[in-house]
Amino acid sequence: MGCTAQDVIAALKAGAAVVAEHRDELIQLDRAIGDADHGENMDRGFRAVVSKVDTAAPETPAAVLKLTATVLISTVGGASGPLYGTAFLRAAAAVGDAEELDGAAVAKALQAGMEGVIGRGRAAVGDKTMVDALSPAVEAAKSAAESGEGAAAVLSVAADAAHQGAQATEPLVARKGRASYLGERSAGHIDPGARSTALLLSAFAEATRSRS
Repeated sequence: MGCTAQDVIAALKAGAAVVAEHRDELIQLDRAIGDADHGENMDRGFRAVVSKVDTAAPETPAAVLKLTATVLISTVGGASGPLYGTAFLRAAAAVGDAEELDGAAVAKALQAGMEGVIGRGRAAVGDKTMVDALSPAVEAAKSAAESGEGAAAVLSVAADAAHQGAQATEPLVARKGRASYLGERSAGHIDPGARSTALLLSAFAEATRSRS
């Protein structure tokens, strides 16, 4: 069973709930190495996404993803808005006009989203950014999709890999973004963008699994 537009909307609502739940944690992570606004910005952005998709009622997965991108870019401050917005916009383009997304389409969307983030942020694995969560997530998703797994399973393994990737940012010295200004002092803290990426993927996976 593939993911319809309604399934994508349900996943986004689950993502918004998880971001709200972890808002303070994300603020604290960002306070250590950034502006202390990541949790607040992400919470505001995903609340706006939920409100918009409920009123606009987009009819395809791509339309939902594109609308999400537009809302995030316009409502999320700092670097996160453009980065997450670009990720969702590229994901929308990758899935095209499909009415439902199977495991392969989900993996393709994640790959496109990551490439968008890399292109926009000029970050690589090891720079202590959300790319450190996205890269292992994409590799895990591609492997699962190639094995014939469905959308829920692909998202599940991607989420697990993203959590490991986010945790692995703790000892790294930041080379991109505001955290890079701290130099060696940025080590010892999990990157907030990597953490929010992992949280969102887990929420998307759980919501998709519960609807499959």
